[in-house]
Amino acid sequence: MELRLLRYFVVVAEELHFGRAAQRLAISQPPLSVAIKQLEQELQASLFERNSKEVRMTAAGEHLLGKARQLLALSQQAAQETRDVALGTRGHLRLGFVGSSLYRGLPQALEQFQQTHPQVRVDMLEANSAEQILELQQMRLDMALVHSIQPPETIASQLIMAEPFVVCMPEHHALHASAAVDLAELRNDRLILFSSLVSPTYHQRIYEMCQAHGFAPEVRHEVRHWLSVISLVSLGQGVALVPAALERVGMPRLVFRPLLGSHPSSEMLAMWRRTPTNPLVQELLTCLKQAVAEL
Repeated sequence: MELRLLRYFVVVAEELHFGRAAQRLAISQPPLSVAIKQLEQELQASLFERNSKEVRMTAAGEHLLGKARQLLALSQQAAQETRDVALGTRGHLRLGFVGSSLYRGLPQALEQFQQTHPQVRVDMLEANSAEQILELQQMRLDMALVHSIQPPETIASQLIMAEPFVVCMPEHHALHASAAVDLAELRNDRLILFSSLVSPTYHQRIYEMCQAHGFAPEVRHEVRHWLSVISLVSLGQGVALVPAALERVGMPRLVFRPLLGSHPSSEMLAMWRRTPTNPLVQELLTCLKQAVAEL
């Protein structure tokens, strides 16, 4: 059943006059009469009773009128929602993130995004960088927030934030009163570090930072999440080199101190598939960059 025929039928039913209905539809009367006959033949039902004086709806026509209006409204709604999705004002965004992004502007970006895109549903998945890239490739994520990692050619990326590593130590540590710490001063400390299986780039970067200062770190624990890292530090299990953003966690019994000298930075990148693209990715990227700038 063509939507065009249903639209013609509804106008005739509202006017109960083929001439006025044709004027509303901006067509001539003969094609309108042909269209109504075509619809009646398709439905195998008479929709109107006509004579030289009036047009009246049949019982079948009155039944069809409500259904036709519903179908036309649904078609208009589907068309509008499709346009909204294409414009990025409606839809579904599947976002992956690493834990540190929660202290790097992600909550503020999501709040702003939801205010400007109330018709968009955001589903979130916490996972390490390698897992998120795999999810992107398998089209189970639309966007990923990851640590420094080289993406495949099919994945686009943009640097969102780069910040220094700082020393995270228990409040009773011998260096807690220092304004800044020379990394070499940690040579006798046990280091709490990200697992090399979870984040090989971070693991290697911190290991190389220590080697550049003349020592190989004694790794006490390897964990999967930054909150696990600083939690173990707060329990006196060792020290850690963490992104400066983790100072915002506010966990007790911890001291954060900057490192002396020049060191590699801790980076957060946004990644997404080059094709097919979800227009909502760029919308969230804009909110995220603004949130990071305001931190």
